[in-house]
This record gives sequence, C-alpha cells and structure tokens, in this order.
Amino acid sequence: MMQSLDLWVQYAPLMLRGLVTTAWICALATVVGIAVGLLMAWLGSIAFAPLRWAVRTYVEIMRGLPILILLFVLYYGGPSIGLRLSAESVGVFGLGLYSAAYFAEIFRSGFQSIPQGQIEAARMAGLTGTQIIRHIKLPQMLVLITPSMVNQTIILIKESAVLSIITVAELTKNTTQFVNETYAVIQPYVAAAVLYWLLVETVARLGRFVERRVKF
Repeated sequence: MMQSLDLWVQYAPLMLRGLVTTAWICALATVVGIAVGLLMAWLGSIAFAPLRWAVRTYVEIMRGLPILILLFVLYYGGPSIGLRLSAESVGVFGLGLYSAAYFAEIFRSGFQSIPQGQIEAARMAGLTGTQIIRHIKLPQMLVLITPSMVNQTIILIKESAVLSIITVAELTKNTTQFVNETYAVIQPYVAAAVLYWLLVETVARLGRFVERRVKF
C-alpha cells in the first residue's frame, strides 16, 4: 500500500503535466479549427465556382483522411519541404486544420438555416455582405450550432491522444511512460480516463453555459 502511494506521489506531477499539455494544445487547435472553418464556410458561400470547389475539396479530403496520417505528413514529411515544426506545433496545426473541415460544415449548415427572407430584407436595407454575416447570420447561427461545436471540440480532445505517437508529452504519452516505468497498468490508465473525463466535462459545462447565454 505504501509503495503504491509513493508511486502516485512520484508520478502525479507527470500525469498533471500531460493533462495541461493536452488542454492547451486542444484549446489552440480549437481556435485554429473554428477560425479556418468559419473562413472556409464564408468562402464556400461566395458565388465563384472554383473557390467553392476548392473549399469542398479541402473538406472532403480532411474528412476522409485519418488524423494520424496528417500528423505524420506534417511531422515527418514537413522537413523535406523546409517546414520544421515542433511536435507540439504539429499537434496544434494538425488537429486545427483537421477539425476545420468539420467546423466548416457546422458553420455552413448554420448559415443555411437562416431564413432567406431576412437576408433579402437586409440587402434591401443596404447592408453589405460582411454586415449581413456579422449582424444577421452569426448571432442567429450561434444559437443553433453551439451544441455541435461543443461536440466537435470534445471529439478533438479525445482524438488528441494520437499525438503521443509523434512524441508530444500529452496525457496519453505520459500515462504510457508511467506504465512502462512501473509495470502498473490498470491504475494509470484509469487515472488517465478520469482526467480525460474531467477535461471533457469541463468543456461540456462551458458549452451549456455559452448555449444559455446566446439564447438571450
């Protein structure tokens, strides 16, 4: 019992560092994904066929590509074309660009849910396309898409476990180190599962808070 307690005292900081790394990488990746996804949804709505096709192609490729393949291409293939990124940077941009395709579809469906009559009325009132997006589409769309965006963020957090394969010292990587050094298996992975659950539950609660706010 004492030996087990000593192990937890020794490895608890390692697990918590992994949790913090997972949290900040996922937070930045979500920001990248939302920003790029919103841009693609906007570009995809422009009446210029080649641009719409380019956006559609990006979305379809990313949705059909395993995230691990994208990470390998960025991390191991990047230096061959002069792109040298740290493992953490690859994690942020890899997860961000991957999730951007899903966020783009969420935004697209949100834009399409706005009644066309409101858009036409805004144009007749003299609003520009940017003003229509800012004052008409975005406020109404946020009410509809917040649950989907929260769900996509939760999926991103769980998919971040693959970053351990490219040596990112996130929660799964540090848990595996704990297991390899102590030969304990069940306890470390149960602890990791609890920490992932706490992170996901925090995001879910924040999402419910935001959802209540945007409805008023």
